[in-house]
Amino acid sequence: MINSKGRDKPILITGGCGFIGCNLADRLAARGDQVMILDNLARSGVRENAQWLRSRHPDRVNIAVADVRDPIPVIDAVREAGAVLHLAAQVAVTSSLERPLEDFETNARGTINVLEAVRLHNPSAPVIFASTNKVYGRLVDDTQIVRSGPRYVPADPALARGVAENAPLDFYSPYGCSKGTADQYVHDYARVFGLRTVVMRMSCIYGPRQFGTEDQGWIAHFVLSALRGDPLTIYGDGLQVRDALFVADAAEAWIAVLDQIERTRGQIFNLGGGVARSVSLLELIELLRQLTNQDIRFGFADWRPGDQPWYVSDVSALSAAVGWQPTTSLVDGLSSLQAWLGSRFGGTLGHRGALA
Repeated sequence: MINSKGRDKPILITGGCGFIGCNLADRLAARGDQVMILDNLARSGVRENAQWLRSRHPDRVNIAVADVRDPIPVIDAVREAGAVLHLAAQVAVTSSLERPLEDFETNARGTINVLEAVRLHNPSAPVIFASTNKVYGRLVDDTQIVRSGPRYVPADPALARGVAENAPLDFYSPYGCSKGTADQYVHDYARVFGLRTVVMRMSCIYGPRQFGTEDQGWIAHFVLSALRGDPLTIYGDGLQVRDALFVADAAEAWIAVLDQIERTRGQIFNLGGGVARSVSLLELIELLRQLTNQDIRFGFADWRPGDQPWYVSDVSALSAAVGWQPTTSLVDGLSSLQAWLGSRFGGTLGHRGALA
């Protein structure tokens, strides 16, 4: 557990009004922690998430509007923190292709600002960083995957359990480069400066309070498109596979890593749903058809830079370190997301079908 001195101070969450950040803040406040959020409130939906947090935890959640690219508010927040959960980021590959300098400033420079603030002003505070599976690049090329029904599978049997943390890094796309740079800085500040840092390389996290778009949050985007009756565009052939993790399970993993920081410090963990919760785009569309009893129209477009034909996390290192396992099935998680999106956007996705 975090030492008593740390627990007397608020937990700082950068980007804490974003999808994962607000779910983390809600879980921490609900268990009695004081939470301090630093967020520039620039992304769609974050102001709504901020209001939701204020209404649920008026005495435990404090929100400061600031940007991690500005070192002064970062230093002010870090000075007061018992721990830092760093999630503030530019999160879309497409945006990084359009504005690579802004992407770098937010993801790489913003992370250095956080690390330097901790190193110089609060070196005992744990730092947990939201990295991404994109640091592994495309991972496998077309000759290393085979089709199995409506999905790709890796030809190499060594990947049967998913991608482990020792997989080679290959920063692909400006987003992959900026997040990969931050990932390595966070890891190196543990080795060189002795900070208590942990890197969480996350796969596809989904669930309530996610305002999914075509560029980011693809599972929520698929469900929301079904809700609205909008056609989907699949970039690639739809056989590409990801592992999906419900946000409540992701939050529990982050909290377990934080609570056991003396065991986890200096480590890198892959965080996702694993093999049991892997799904291809075509399989997800079929699941949604069964779940909603509605047809879902879709078409195809070219692959986008950095798209991975197959990625599934091996979460065994995280499980061994903190005893964490995901508990929410893909069907139950999709049902929860469907219910939230339906209530939020004033519609329904139809009656539950065979998957109920």
